[in-house]
Amino acid sequence: MDRMALGKDYATQECSIARALEVVGERWTLLVVRDALYGVRRYNDFLVHLGIPRAVLAARLQALTAEGILEKRRYQQSPPRDEYVVTERGIALWPTLRSLGRWGREHFGEEQLRIFRHTGCGTELGAYGECPACGTFVPAPDVLMVPGPGLDPDPADPVSRALLRPKRLLEPIDTGQV
Repeated sequence: MDRMALGKDYATQECSIARALEVVGERWTLLVVRDALYGVRRYNDFLVHLGIPRAVLAARLQALTAEGILEKRRYQQSPPRDEYVVTERGIALWPTLRSLGRWGREHFGEEQLRIFRHTGCGTELGAYGECPACGTFVPAPDVLMVPGPGLDPDPADPVSRALLRPKRLLEPIDTGQV
């Protein structure tokens, strides 16, 4: 079989999806963004929760910061330590990630791991991130994430344990570790 080598970019594509894939199409990238939306901010927390190789994580965080999806902020001077905070550009990926997760659950028969509710009224979000009770689209800061029936009730890592507690999207997680 004659195979063409897969190019490193989509330069010949005249398509907004191709341009988006240039930024978020690498393996692990959307999972890093997902975790950032869930409130993961620190390098070691990403590392532990994702099980991602260090070099890959460093490259993804650098690329996401360069693209303005995450912002690197110093939270400790001595020794110097930074955290990664989702920007407005990153928050704009929330509906895409929510839809992709829903698609995966529907087409691969997975049990719901997380339930997303409107903090204003407690109603579970609809298929497109809308509140069926209020009739409005719910922005990421107004989304409450609660554990679903498919989530492991006793996970091994501290990030997964912190994500067992109901919390708003974008609020930093508290693993109890410094």
